Amino acid sequence: MISILWNLASFIVALGILVAVHEFGHFWVARRCGVKVEKFSIGFGKSLWSRKAKDGVEYSISMIPLGGFVKMLDSRVDDVPDDQKHLAFNHKSLWRRSAIVAAGPAFNFFFAIFAYWLVFMIGVPAVKPVIGDVTPNSIIAKAGIEPGMELKEISGIQTSDWDSVNMALVSHIGDESIILKVSSPQDIGAVRTVTLDTSEWVFDPEIDSAMATLGFQPFRPEIISTISNVSEGSAAEKAGFKVGDKLVAINGQKVADWQEFIVAVKASPDQSIELQVNRNGLDEHITLIPDSKTLKNGDIIGFAGIAPSMGEWPETYRFEQKFGFFESIPKAVEKTGQIINLTLTMVKKLFTGDVGIKNLSGPISIAKGAGATADYGLVYFLGFLALISVNLGIINLMPLPVLDGGHLLFFAIEAVIRRPIPEKIQEVGYKIGSAAIFSLMLIAIFNDFARL
Repeated sequence: MISILWNLASFIVALGILVAVHEFGHFWVARRCGVKVEKFSIGFGKSLWSRKAKDGVEYSISMIPLGGFVKMLDSRVDDVPDDQKHLAFNHKSLWRRSAIVAAGPAFNFFFAIFAYWLVFMIGVPAVKPVIGDVTPNSIIAKAGIEPGMELKEISGIQTSDWDSVNMALVSHIGDESIILKVSSPQDIGAVRTVTLDTSEWVFDPEIDSAMATLGFQPFRPEIISTISNVSEGSAAEKAGFKVGDKLVAINGQKVADWQEFIVAVKASPDQSIELQVNRNGLDEHITLIPDSKTLKNGDIIGFAGIAPSMGEWPETYRFEQKFGFFESIPKAVEKTGQIINLTLTMVKKLFTGDVGIKNLSGPISIAKGAGATADYGLVYFLGFLALISVNLGIINLMPLPVLDGGHLLFFAIEAVIRRPIPEKIQEVGYKIGSAAIFSLMLIAIFNDFARL
């Protein structure tokens, strides 16, 4: 319950910030274009708090935090006195109306740059993308990639850390090939170019990671069979495991590595496993009955709720992405550009069928993401806000009536035909757009529940 409340609170805070940024874009540009703004609201429905300021604008926070709006003077909606018509939105020039509408998504992109600027100023821990295990006969193995090599670039995108590697790989879903630049300790600074044949690459983001389906895993320090964490209420805690226990044997067989324990636990849901551990120099016998966990493909596996200790990272592998005040600006612009490019690529592949519609996420997934990143700290929450802000900006630019992109489409047509589109046609467009948005929201929410 506490986790749910935390996710909900984080979601409300995140969405409130992003909606405020988006609507402030409309508000700020409208005021500078000479449009009278009557109300600025975060949320819909019944007002929880409102105040009318000296500038005549009513500022409000409403009950349903799934959006917001800026109410402008408009003679198509209200009776506007002749002496105020010059302040109405619909009486402004085409370019002013277009600027007001485009300002919302534009401010979302500016906010993403600002958030990433803060991230790079504060500094975020990162790990060099050095390849660990490589699956024999996999796509990556056939290209000659070996453990210990470092990924330097993927299709022109520099990959200084695993986050950028993952983004670059995901953007290639459905492509015939991926071009990598890699280096290895034996190359002594030289970089070689490798082309992956991904014509038969099968990748479902809901089930696997891009790296695993290509046939490799990130380098990780050696796993030590000494317990570092026991989850509260887990099967391991009920069995009597304690932090510091060292795993010695499973069902009477000596343990060579931690992977043997993982295999045994996964294969034994709700079945007892006899374990031997060394605790403070003395051998202890423990009977573990793993909990059962159902995967998305329907398989049922065992789950213990226990984690091993890790060896030390090589000092050269870990670093902090931290830059100065001015140096962080181009880094933030570059990162935002990469997110915009990735999002546009995924939208395109959604329509071409390379990405399934089941990958759409709704408010529940966003809430979980907000809660998880807030748990990790401010810098990760800022990165999450930047990512969602970019997505919000791009979604609003889609050419669907009701969205900002739909209004801009009408304005573009108006610029060509030299007159506004008839209101009846616009109303039909709004109904179609509303139906499309509502359908996408239902699919996204259904996907969210399917992931629970």
